[in-house]
Amino acid sequence: MTVNQILSTKGDTVYSIVSTISVYDAVKIMGEKNIGAILVIEDDLLKGILSERDYARKIVLKGKSSKSTLVQEIMVSKVITVKPTDDLDYCMELMSSNKIRHLPVVDENKVIGLISIGDVVKVIIEKQKETIHLLDSYINGGQV
Repeated sequence: MTVNQILSTKGDTVYSIVSTISVYDAVKIMGEKNIGAILVIEDDLLKGILSERDYARKIVLKGKSSKSTLVQEIMVSKVITVKPTDDLDYCMELMSSNKIRHLPVVDENKVIGLISIGDVVKVIIEKQKETIHLLDSYINGGQV
């Protein structure tokens, strides 16, 4: 299965902010949208990503003020992205080896979606259930 197939099921809604707003405002938007990360996009270009983990580690634990700190000060600028044609094993490897939970999907330098570790795990579990069902049917001589 490919990233594009996840997006076709999940949808391609992408929430984004600019880097010059406060971290407080960004986290407020994330709370309203019930999301764990938000992309920083300016002039249609991906500039970074801000996650709840960034907030916890770079604001809360360091005693900074989220109202006076700008997103650009704590966002991750070197964003790891995937293409719509990439397969899920590749995505899982990227997430695992880089200890990240979100992958922006970029096609021709334009963000077209965002997938999370939850999205990938959900598909992998469904594939495993299907395989188990097929094997069970084969072993028991039943119909598929």
